[in-house]
Parts: sequence; structure tokens; C-alpha cells
Amino acid sequence: MKTIQELIDLLTLEQLEDDVYLGQNFQAPWGRVFGGQVLAQSLHAAYRTVPSDRIAHSMHGYFILGGNLDTPITYEVDTIRNGGSFTTRRVVAKQNGQAIFNMAASFQLKQEGVDHQVNMPNIVTPKDLSTSLDQIEKLKELDPKVYQRLKMVLPDMFSFKTVDKIITKLSKNGPPVNNTWVRTSEKVTASIPMKQQILAYVSDYHLLTTATMPHREQLNKTNTFYASLDHAIWFHRDIDFDDWLLYAMDSPSASNSRGFARGSIFNMDGTLIASVAQEGLMRQ
Repeated sequence: MKTIQELIDLLTLEQLEDDVYLGQNFQAPWGRVFGGQVLAQSLHAAYRTVPSDRIAHSMHGYFILGGNLDTPITYEVDTIRNGGSFTTRRVVAKQNGQAIFNMAASFQLKQEGVDHQVNMPNIVTPKDLSTSLDQIEKLKELDPKVYQRLKMVLPDMFSFKTVDKIITKLSKNGPPVNNTWVRTSEKVTASIPMKQQILAYVSDYHLLTTATMPHREQLNKTNTFYASLDHAIWFHRDIDFDDWLLYAMDSPSASNSRGFARGSIFNMDGTLIASVAQEGLMRQ
């Protein structure tokens, strides 16, 4: 995929029957279906069954099996509840009749209430940083294999700027903190539901990596298998894709071959738009 429109096309599912939808796969270079794709497509499937005046405020998913890139994914939506203010859906993603992902999502009417948020971290602004793609250019001659692997992972429809040098973060042990600016490669004209789906997609980048930061020197010495186990998103406020977003991540714990990480996503003006949490497998 090269453009945001291609991403939107990927996330827009084909309806097979009532509450059943079909999604195609981004051909991820690491050989398994990208978790962010399944998160976003499952949210899209749920949205197709809720009233237009309801907006998602949270989603919680469990990755059950790695997805096969060559097999389309069927999304089955279960209508759990249609309430006066809240609507609840369960979505099961399947390949060949076998569940690979399970998600619950809740939607709410827009309602007035009290309002507060934490402050955005005071860090270097994106105008003073080079992109992650530019940062890894120096590896092109030093370590061509690592360069090609990193370049394949970075998506064309998004641009990332890590506050700390990406090469250092991936080679040396450091604190479990990862501040990354991200924005789309072009302007996004889309509905709130689609913006949430795009955010769900990109929220799976860099998050589990944060849990590896204190252990890079050990993990880099052997083959390590990484996989998302679960992923949760809370949507707080409207999303502005017209400028950079700050993905402020940290990892409170890693144990029993699992890493736990959480993230706060801010608009450029400091507005907290979403919170994310994820646990993933980090097995050597």
C-alpha cells in the first residue's frame, strides 16, 4: 500500500450476509497478517451494524492465531446490546472457519459531561526531527540486511519521527519509553468512524517494541518471536490527521516471555485523543 486511499479501501469490507463481512489482507513483509489491519477491519465490521449517531469509545481485542496472508478474513458481528446511550458489539474474525481474533467494542451517543486530560509530554517537536526512514539510511552501507528489514516494516502511507535515534533504540538497552510522532502521508478526508479505524491500524506500530527497549542487547543476540496477544483502545476525542500526532509510549512490565506497553496519542495542540494498551509475546 502506498496511499491512505488504498488503506481506506482495505478497511472497507464486503458484506456477505447480515452481520457477516469479508476483508482482504495487506501483504505484510513479515509473513503474517498485520495486527493493526485486523483491529481496524473488526472495528469497521462493528460500525456497519450500529446506528450512525453512535461513535466508538472503546475496543478490546484478543489475537488468537496468526493470520494467513493468502486467505481473506471473515468478520462475524454479534449484536450484544442496543441501549439508549450505548451499543455493544462482539466481532469474531475467522479464516477457514477458525477464529483468529476476538473483539468487543462499545459505542456511545455524543453527550456532554466533565472534561479533563493529562498534559502532553514536553518533548522535541517534529520540525526538529528527521523521519525514521531518513535515520536508517546510514545502515544502507553498514548493515544492508537490517536496513532492508526496517525499510520494509515502515509503511508508505504514514511517516514516523522517533524522538530518540531509532538505530540506538534498536541496538542498545535503554529505558522503556518511546515517543514517536506520526502522521499520514497525505490529507485525510474521512468520517469519524473511518478516522478511528485508521488510528486503530497505526496504533499497532512501535507499541510492543517499547517493551523491548531495556533488553535490546539480549534480544538481538538470538532469534526472537514477536506477536500481539491483546490490544485495547479508548477513543476520547476527535482525531485530527491534518498534522503530526504524538504517540507517547511506555512499558511498565515484561515477564514470562510477555511484554506490556501502553500509549497516549495526542493531537499537535496537546489534545489527548486516545489511549492504547497492548500485551505481546517476546519469546526467544
